Amino acid sequence: MANRDVRLALWSGINFSGRRIVLRRGGVAIRDLGAFRFDNVLSSFRLRNRVQPAQVTLVLFSQVNFRGAFRVFRGSQNVANLGSFNFDNVTSSLILVGRNLTNAEIAEIQRTGRPPQDILIVRQ
Repeated sequence: MANRDVRLALWSGINFSGRRIVLRRGGVAIRDLGAFRFDNVLSSFRLRNRVQPAQVTLVLFSQVNFRGAFRVFRGSQNVANLGSFNFDNVTSSLILVGRNLTNAEIAEIQRTGRPPQDILIVRQ
């Protein structure tokens, strides 16, 4: 299962500082980061697929329920400052999967508010 090898660490401060939340599996859709008291505070993250580094997608949305502006990150990477993507302290919902989502799949998620099937959905 591809989602088993996915790791995501989120930080409230730039350069991987401040409050941290760690997800040890992919296949997660968080409709409202307020459920973790993390709405509009995300500033940096580390994204990994330990077995297939290129096979992971993180989509950050500016509004709850996968709406609003969004940023897509594919492949394992460290982002020390979301300000360089004009997305610092903006994220309200996210989707994390252990494969590469297509642009068409992301557009459909945003249009319908429904994440891909067979993933855990966290609601507030």
